[in-house]
Amino acid sequence: MRIDIITVLPELLKSPFEASILKRAIEAGLVEVHFHNLRDYVSDNYKQIDDYQFGGGAGMVMMVEPIDKCISGLKAERDYDEVIYMTPDGETLKQGIANELSLKENIIILCGHYKGVDQRVRDHFVTREISIGDFVLSGGELGAAVLCDAVIRLIPGVLGNETSALTDSFQDNLLAPPIYTRPADYKGWKVPEVLLSGNFPKIEAWREEEAYKRTKERRPDLLNE
Repeated sequence: MRIDIITVLPELLKSPFEASILKRAIEAGLVEVHFHNLRDYVSDNYKQIDDYQFGGGAGMVMMVEPIDKCISGLKAERDYDEVIYMTPDGETLKQGIANELSLKENIIILCGHYKGVDQRVRDHFVTREISIGDFVLSGGELGAAVLCDAVIRLIPGVLGNETSALTDSFQDNLLAPPIYTRPADYKGWKVPEVLLSGNFPKIEAWREEEAYKRTKERRPDLLNE
């Protein structure tokens, strides 16, 4: 998989990809992540990528021309499955979206800033708009990092145990059940006996029951889906 991220703050984005699972995935050649500074696609000395909005109003708008130059330049080199715009009014990121995107080969992620991008960018270039929640950030970079983490960890070979991702919360519209590790008895706080029984069918039944119970208590909306 190749991910091209278009941003005005590449330095803000790079650190999550220089540690932990994302770093290992890149070093193993399982994913390529490239950062494109939008200011490199303007020719004036001020490197201006935003302007006042037509009709008046507070806030600046990212101009269509530098975004067009960047995306068109990338598309001239390869085909892209999606051009994603990170925006608060996009579809809310859920596990199913991450699953779907993990199967793609080439993705562009455009990070918004200021009041957002000129609508013509959304009309003519963007194929999907994604939000990480009902709140507003100062830019789309952190949202892009969240999206990349959610997607990259699903690529085969990224996690040490590939079945781990299959038991994460939301994969089957259930929250994950309680989990425990050693010691089995700590200050009198004991691990449920079933987990120590070695009876794996019984353990799986217990986990399913606990996952359903936890989901019903904390996120009953997931059961409706």
